[in-house]
Amino acid sequence: MGFLNPYICTYKLLGIKDLKQIKAYLDQLATISNLDWDFFTSKLQRRVIQKKTIFLKLNDIENHISFIESGVVRLYIPKENPEKEITFGFSFKNQFISAYDSFLTQKPSAYQLQTLSETTLLSISYNDLQEVYKRTQMGNFIGRLTAERLFLIKSKREQNLLNLTAEERYIGLFKERPELLKVIPLKYISSYIGVTAQALSRIRRRILLT
Repeated sequence: MGFLNPYICTYKLLGIKDLKQIKAYLDQLATISNLDWDFFTSKLQRRVIQKKTIFLKLNDIENHISFIESGVVRLYIPKENPEKEITFGFSFKNQFISAYDSFLTQKPSAYQLQTLSETTLLSISYNDLQEVYKRTQMGNFIGRLTAERLFLIKSKREQNLLNLTAEERYIGLFKERPELLKVIPLKYISSYIGVTAQALSRIRRRILLT
């Protein structure tokens, strides 16, 4: 199941005040009863994961859906040659993250999840979410949000690769999350927009000169 090394991941007890961020986010999207909320949050666990940690490895079975309180997560397909890794998505603060296809099927993941900065997650396990499904109305809502997020990550990259130039893809990413590009290495950005690191360097120089 890909248990995390305690030296790279710490677990913290949750209090009501600690859950304001996820509550504010979900309140924008749906009305959640107090009973549902209390049961759901009783199943959450906070995980603080160090920078540059692979917290779901290739062929591990995803056992969590997580809400990112802070940090940046990369979704990528590893290769024997690290230079050929395929980065196909990033997830940021106030977004749900999971290898959701593996989570749903409980089969090995075809990709990995890695933190690019120290990252704090609120996580619920597969078994606990099944209980939330049975006892509340919000379980399916959480599952849907995660599924939509994963779909949008993949769909957005695919459409951008088909419809935009490499320079347009880079500018779009920069406009979307300018402050977070500081924590994403250029080699991951170049993989995400589908160019070599050298080509990305040329794009950046052109943008600086305009």
